[in-house]
Amino acid sequence: MSAVFSSPSPLLSVTVEDSIASIAIDNPARRNALNLSMWQAFPAIVKALEEDERVRVIILRGAGTGAFAAGADIAEFETIRADAAGSRAYERDNEAAFWAIAHCAKPVIAMIRSHCLGAGCGLAVACDLRIASDNAVFGIPAARLGVGYPPGAMRLLTAVVGPTVAKDLFFTARRIDAGEALRLGLLGTVVPDEALEETTLTLARTIAENAPLTIRAAKAAIDAACGVGEPGLDTQALADACFDSADYVEGRSAFLEKRKPVFKGR
Repeated sequence: MSAVFSSPSPLLSVTVEDSIASIAIDNPARRNALNLSMWQAFPAIVKALEEDERVRVIILRGAGTGAFAAGADIAEFETIRADAAGSRAYERDNEAAFWAIAHCAKPVIAMIRSHCLGAGCGLAVACDLRIASDNAVFGIPAARLGVGYPPGAMRLLTAVVGPTVAKDLFFTARRIDAGEALRLGLLGTVVPDEALEETTLTLARTIAENAPLTIRAAKAAIDAACGVGEPGLDTQALADACFDSADYVEGRSAFLEKRKPVFKGR
């Protein structure tokens, strides 16, 4: 069963099919660059998908076969971001979008092809897992624009690749291909472009079949260990809740009965 969500931004389309939601960045005229209204829409979209009991996994992607995201829309540099006050306000909304994704209780997979640059790269590292086609290109050109990157987004990147690689990417503002991104730990998987959709969906389906409460507890604990966890979230309580769940009973029963478990997230 599939459904289409009403998105707060016409440039972000949201669909749900079975237990997998998709957020598609749909601004092809700008290589899927993100404008202020798109950044502002992310927290509401993520919250709606978090609260939808059908959804087990979220995929963040570029629409169709287009780029993941070429970064922030530079057209807004001369308008919304023309002065320091406007730039700071913009960065607050930018960072709120990153953290909405990073702190989502459900796993988020970035499906990346072609350009993944600047703030687009920031979106990708806010996700839990990253799969890219072999034509993907990555880079953070802030140092060539004089932009102060949000410190929270820097924490997310550093949690993924470590301080040495993070400094390299920021200090040089260089672009790297998918192979180097894989070697540096920015990516988990690289596949031929024609295999990207099915590889991503296969991973999403595999995750969706597993126990949601366990996955939520694991995500929260891992993020906390990396310094990017949601402030005030009791990770021990999330782990303890797994043992009081019907899913724990189901998992044990399925194991003993040598059958595939059917988890309900309760």
